[in-house]
Amino acid sequence: MFNFFKRKPSKTIHLTDQTWDDEITDFKGVAIVDVWAIWCAPCKILGPIIDEIANEIKNEVKICKLNSEKNRKSHELGIRSIPTLLIYKDGKLMDKIVGLISKNEIIINIESYI
Repeated sequence: MFNFFKRKPSKTIHLTDQTWDDEITDFKGVAIVDVWAIWCAPCKILGPIIDEIANEIKNEVKICKLNSEKNRKSHELGIRSIPTLLIYKDGKLMDKIVGLISKNEIIINIESYI
């Protein structure tokens, strides 16, 4: 029987302090990091959008999430407001977008670095 409420598994990578270097710093290509927290209402809106993008975008872009409550890396990065999207290219921070933005705006930003 088909379950209409079953979600498609996301290609989103859930980062931790321990996986940051392998997934972001040492990665050659474009990586997007969604810094979020469970109590953040705008993060709850943005989260599913990020998952959609991960499932739709080309393989050359890595889509990641970092829970700011469970990982000190967000503090090391100086994140003061969430949600924050970080765009990295070849391990270097290229752009920081603070706040809730549309799926289309996110895709435009990503494509500008591919």
